[in-house]
Amino acid sequence: MGLGGLSIGKLLIVLAILVLLFGTRRLKGLGTDLGDTIRGFRKSMGDDNPVAETPGESIDAQARVLEESAKKS
Repeated sequence: MGLGGLSIGKLLIVLAILVLLFGTRRLKGLGTDLGDTIRGFRKSMGDDNPVAETPGESIDAQARVLEESAKKS
């Protein structure tokens, strides 16, 4: 069972129709805008633990860097 009672096949058909109607560039831009909106909302709400800002770098990697610098001190 998929999302809201829709099967995986039906979801793929809907996705294919969206890609045909809007194109991949417009959908990519929409996803980017949505991500920026969520990031801005989190900043305005004063979230003390935001998602890693550096692309490709996880929070675990940032924590390791901080631990290494703390051990050297």
